[in-house]
Amino acid sequence: MEKTDLSKILSVSGQHGLYKFLALSRNNAAIAEALADGHRTVFDAHSRITSLADIAVFTDKGEIKLKEVFLGIQKALAGAEAPTSKASADEIKALFAKAVPDYDADRFYVSHMKKILDWYGELVKFASLDFVEEEEPETEA
Repeated sequence: MEKTDLSKILSVSGQHGLYKFLALSRNNAAIAEALADGHRTVFDAHSRITSLADIAVFTDKGEIKLKEVFLGIQKALAGAEAPTSKASADEIKALFAKAVPDYDADRFYVSHMKKILDWYGELVKFASLDFVEEEEPETEA
């Protein structure tokens, strides 16, 4: 299975599931494919699209990228199946306490955790948790 590039995995407000960015159309609409079923959709400029690479979780020490959260969940589960977003709030909080022990409870809510669990489950099922490494921006000499 190929590596997952989180900068090309999209969450679209109002849409269920994750999408893989394919291209931009002539009128600047994003052409994307649903991870779950491969159905292609065009999202116009008014759609609220977010790349998973741009999402971070608040911690007591700042923010950590979603990629690190996914890897933390994978490590915390140690091969077990992740709970779904329908699990109890206590079960979900317990998992995130292991995966991201210093998460900021005042700014990172159970509703956020549930969404991340949904995304995690979709990545495990339809993509991979083997992520493409982000390239370091080149600095001019």
